[in-house]
Amino acid sequence: MFTGIIEEMGVLKGVKHGAKSSVLTIAASKVLEGTKLGDSICTNGVCLTVTKLGSGTFDADVMAESIRRTNLGDLRPGDKVNLERALRLCDRLGGHIVSGHVDGTGKVLSLEREDNAVWVTVEAAPGILRYIIEKGSITIDGISLTVAYVDDKVFKVSIIPHTGEETTLLKKKAGDKVNLENDLIGKYVEKLMKGQEDTQEPVKETINEDYLRKYGFI
Repeated sequence: MFTGIIEEMGVLKGVKHGAKSSVLTIAASKVLEGTKLGDSICTNGVCLTVTKLGSGTFDADVMAESIRRTNLGDLRPGDKVNLERALRLCDRLGGHIVSGHVDGTGKVLSLEREDNAVWVTVEAAPGILRYIIEKGSITIDGISLTVAYVDDKVFKVSIIPHTGEETTLLKKKAGDKVNLENDLIGKYVEKLMKGQEDTQEPVKETINEDYLRKYGFI
């Protein structure tokens, strides 16, 4: 699990393409401190497993499903990526609970400055927008952000200077693809409620005046 608080921006040093998968080599510093083979590093919002450690780099396999669901397949050497190590139980939860399992991608429509902040408008599919609520949380390329506006086609977040400087989001331009992960809580609640509906016994009619009249007792 992660928090969506980016620790540093890494740089993609190389990509080895397979038939449908790939291996990424990423240069980093802070997230490599104490990192071992098999550890998880959230990369642009995608939970990846460290398969090789080099001098200031790590390798991670990207499976075909991750290529289909995310923007990792669009990365080119030299691109910057948002990085975060897995959450420890003793850490502060500064953002929100992030799994690193991307639900899908959205498209940046615009970036508009308002005083010291920048409004970022993202277009997303109905299946993603259904779980987004105003003042709720959304993960964009691994960044935990507060939703400031949402309708049936887009949502908006407002980026403060610190977030803009420490992440890749304000380096995006209109048309760029971003990875999106909805808040886990909404998805679990929906699943549990659906399970209750499926197992619920049919509602029995209440015996009242309408019931008695319906069946000819009065």
